[in-house]
Amino acid sequence: MVFSSLCFLYYFLPLTAALYFFVSDRLKNAVLLLASIVFYAWGEPQYIFLLGISVLSGYGFGLLAEKYRGKKSAFRWCIISVAVSLSFLLYFKYADFLLANAAVLTGGRMPVLHAALPVGISFYTFQMISYTVDVYRGETAQKNFSNLAVYITMFPQLVAGPIVRYRDISGQLAVRMHTWDMAAGGIRRFVTGLSKKILLANQLAELCGAFRASQEKSVLFYWLYAVAFMLQIYFDFSGYSDMAIGLGRIFGFRFPENFRYPYVSASITEFWRRWHISLGAWFRDYVYIPLGGNRVGRARQFLNITIVWMLTGLWHGASWNFVVWGLLFAALLAAEKLWLLALLKKCRVLSHIYVLFSVLLSFIVFNACDMGQAFEDIAGLFGAGGIPFVSPEAFYCLRSFGIVILAAAIGATPAAGSILKKVSENRVAGRIVNALEPLMLLLLLLVITAYLVDGSFQPFLYFRF
Repeated sequence: MVFSSLCFLYYFLPLTAALYFFVSDRLKNAVLLLASIVFYAWGEPQYIFLLGISVLSGYGFGLLAEKYRGKKSAFRWCIISVAVSLSFLLYFKYADFLLANAAVLTGGRMPVLHAALPVGISFYTFQMISYTVDVYRGETAQKNFSNLAVYITMFPQLVAGPIVRYRDISGQLAVRMHTWDMAAGGIRRFVTGLSKKILLANQLAELCGAFRASQEKSVLFYWLYAVAFMLQIYFDFSGYSDMAIGLGRIFGFRFPENFRYPYVSASITEFWRRWHISLGAWFRDYVYIPLGGNRVGRARQFLNITIVWMLTGLWHGASWNFVVWGLLFAALLAAEKLWLLALLKKCRVLSHIYVLFSVLLSFIVFNACDMGQAFEDIAGLFGAGGIPFVSPEAFYCLRSFGIVILAAAIGATPAAGSILKKVSENRVAGRIVNALEPLMLLLLLLVITAYLVDGSFQPFLYFRF
């Protein structure tokens, strides 16, 4: 089950919310846990047991880490817990990748496991690790098993984040407030995210699909594809994050922000402070800083950056193009620390062009099935192979999707939000906006419903990871 489905919108969510607000505060977590199990089992029933084992192991190891805190055995239990969590991820996500590369290195033949990737395993594994590490560092272990299970399995952020750390939400698991304003804000945020997904990301996905199926490639078509995918992945993932944050607010939780208009960044350093914020913060706090961070010598610092970004790339997928994608950002971040950042500050316009172009190239690598296709797509941007500059199909797609691309480009900046904020600050205009907002949200939901009834299914991109 996905958020952008009729089943979720008109059956699962209303029934869950009705039951949640009907029961007493003491039973609200039980309702969330039951709903989350149903939500996950709807699409991945065979992996409910795996999810349960992950939660149970984290619960037990967390209690042991707290019990022996201050002793060497506490560290041992923490390491064992992390190893158990990672073992599930390694088997389902990386086993075939490792076996294939081992076969290449040895020249032999290795069995292929073909293990299907459980949806959300990368996200809930990182949350489980953050729990046991936070307990080892001094956070109070969760004694109530169902509360910990709610933290790990909560359906708003179970399958694609944001990655919510235990220390940020432990208090909310026990006590949280429910207000009409918070619920209304959650609904607004959810519908906004759903609009990003259905009205922008899905339409851009059709352009990317048309490009891949085309036999009439041209320089213009390559650029249209690159720009479309760059915008698609932003609206797809930020839309999901908006929906998750909105759902969290409806049920009384405050999840961390995951995107802050990354395409307005003036450096790659700034870009990664705005893009997938929860993942960047996780790697900073649980990998980069424990390795020494920037408290070590320059050479060691760059090694730490390389390790973190190679792991970030691998987290997104078991393929060499993801490794290259991560190492590309490692190189850019290292260059910015050495000299590039000072140069970028001298010219804001050039710095924005540099960021957009670098990110565009990186997402070409990210979305390629292998490095061969990545090189081909990048070469196509510059007319390599004698391809024409334009083609009839490229012109057709430009006419068909031009308005969507323009709307997405504007929507990826704070411009619309800034205008709305200024209008709302006016007393009369603000009252009109507040009065019309429920109607506009309802109209958006009706349009989205029409698309869902008539359109084809477009899964969230980050479900792959």
